[in-house]
Amino acid sequence: MGMTITEKILAAHSGSDRVTPGELITCEVDIALGNDITAPIAIKAFEEHGAKQVFDKKRVVLVPDHFAPNKDIASAQQAKVMRDFAKDREIENYFEVGKMGIEHALLPEENLSLPGDVIIGADSHTCTYGALGAFSTGIGSTDLAATMITGQIWLKVPETIKFMFKGKKKNKWISGKDLILYTIGKIGVSGALYKAMEFCGDVIDELSMDDRFALANMAVEAGAKNGIMKADNKTLAFIDSQEVKPVRDFKIYESDSDAKYQGVHEYDAEDIELQVAFPSLPENARPVGDAKDIVLDQIVIGSCTNGRYADLEIVATLLKGNKVARGVRMIIIPATQRIYKKAMNTGLLDVFIDAGAVVSTPTCGPCLGGHMGILAEGEKCLATTNRNFVGRMGHPKSEVYLASPAVATASAVTGKITDPAVI
Repeated sequence: MGMTITEKILAAHSGSDRVTPGELITCEVDIALGNDITAPIAIKAFEEHGAKQVFDKKRVVLVPDHFAPNKDIASAQQAKVMRDFAKDREIENYFEVGKMGIEHALLPEENLSLPGDVIIGADSHTCTYGALGAFSTGIGSTDLAATMITGQIWLKVPETIKFMFKGKKKNKWISGKDLILYTIGKIGVSGALYKAMEFCGDVIDELSMDDRFALANMAVEAGAKNGIMKADNKTLAFIDSQEVKPVRDFKIYESDSDAKYQGVHEYDAEDIELQVAFPSLPENARPVGDAKDIVLDQIVIGSCTNGRYADLEIVATLLKGNKVARGVRMIIIPATQRIYKKAMNTGLLDVFIDAGAVVSTPTCGPCLGGHMGILAEGEKCLATTNRNFVGRMGHPKSEVYLASPAVATASAVTGKITDPAVI
C-alpha cells in the first residue's frame, strides 16, 4: 500500500520508512513560527523551562503582525517581549515593523517555507504552506516553546481526504477562495476534523500560486490538521522568482497511486459559483446570487488569505473608474511590504485612493478584531478574511460575510453584496 504526500513527509521527518494514520510520531521541524500574540506565551514557557538557546537560530521565525504596528500599551508590551527574546537569542528571522508582513504571506516571500518541509506555527493558519507541498499545521504556544527548545514536535499522523476539482471554472472571477468556501459549505466546519485535506485535479493545476495559498489557508476552517497539494512547475517558478533564494535544500513529494484515503470528494468546477459565507460560520457558504439586498458598512481586502498582489490586481481592475459607495468604508491591506511597494509602483494604490478606499501598512488588523477596522453594533462587513465567527471583527452584534476580492470590490462599489459581473 502506497502513502499520501502528507504521510511521506511525516515519515521522512520522523526517520521512518513509512507512517500510518493514527500513529503517534516525533518529527524534526524545518521551521517553528510565532507571532506577537502567541510567541510571548511560548517565550514565558521557554524561560520557565530554563532553556538558554533555541534549537536553531535560522529555523525559529518570529513575526509581529497581529497587533502591529502596536495599537496600545498591551500590544506594545507583547511585541517587546518577542523583540527582546529575538535579540537575546540572536534569532536571524525576526521581522520588525518595516520589514514584516502578515506571516503566512511573508514566509513564502522569504523562501522560509519550502516543498517537503514540516512547518509548525503557533497560529492556526500555518496550514497555508501546504500550497507549496509542505506539511504545515498550527499548534499551541506551549508546544511552540517545546519545539523552539528541541526542534521537534510530536503528533498523530492524520488520515487524508482527497478533494478533486475537475472541469473548467465557470468564469474568470472564480478563485481559490471560492473553491475552499464551496468545499467548506459542502462538508462543514468539522468535515475534515484532524484530517489532511489533499487538493488535486485540473482546476488546482491551473490555479495561480496566490489562489493556491488562499485555498490551503482555509483548510483549518474545515477542522483539518493540514491542507496540501503537490508542488509542480508553478511552485518551483514561484520559489525561483523570490528576491531571497532558498538557503536549504528541499524535496518534492506526491501521493502514490495506490495511497489509501479516508474519503474522496469530487467536484465539477462548472457547478461552483462565486461564494459568500454568511454569518457566523465559514460553512454558511452560498452563491453570491443568494445574497439579496444585503447593505454593507465596511469592506476589508487583505489578511493571510487574500492580501497578495494578484488579489490587489483584481481589486484595482474592478475599482478603476469607480468610487466606493457613499456610506461604505473600504480598507485595503497589502500583506507584505514587497506587495505594498509593488502596488505603489504599478499604480494600484492610486486607483484605491482615487476610488475612496484607505490603504494600510501590512497587518492582520481587523481580521481578528485587532485594529484598523473594528465593527460597531449592528454593522455589516464583507471581508476577504478567513473567519466570520460572532464578534470576530468587533461587536458581537455585528456581522461578517466572507468572499473573494472580486465580490468584495464589486460590493464596495454598489454598497451591497454584488456579483462582479454587473460592474
